[in-house]
Amino acid sequence: MSEPAFEAVNNEAESRFEVRLGEDVAYAEYRVLANGILFPHTEVPPSLEGKGVGGALAAAALAWARARGALVMPTCPFFAAYIKRHAEWHDLVHPLYKPALGIG
Repeated sequence: MSEPAFEAVNNEAESRFEVRLGEDVAYAEYRVLANGILFPHTEVPPSLEGKGVGGALAAAALAWARARGALVMPTCPFFAAYIKRHAEWHDLVHPLYKPALGIG
């Protein structure tokens, strides 16, 4: 059984990536800074947990950061854990945040 695909959309007005399913909205906030993009908070409603929505948010946000040529600063515990588990994003992590994630 394959995982459902979710489209994460960049809501620039709110500085967050969103996945909307019916009345439910999951989101990953970001802040564009001079030295990179800070990811401070991710929120997934209980009805959407465990379905890959958080991963879809993280992947879309990180792909966006890569396209901008920006380093990322994952202060959100979910984002930090996601990046740690997915080596393809390690090169995006700002050098000051790599030790906290245990990546080189």
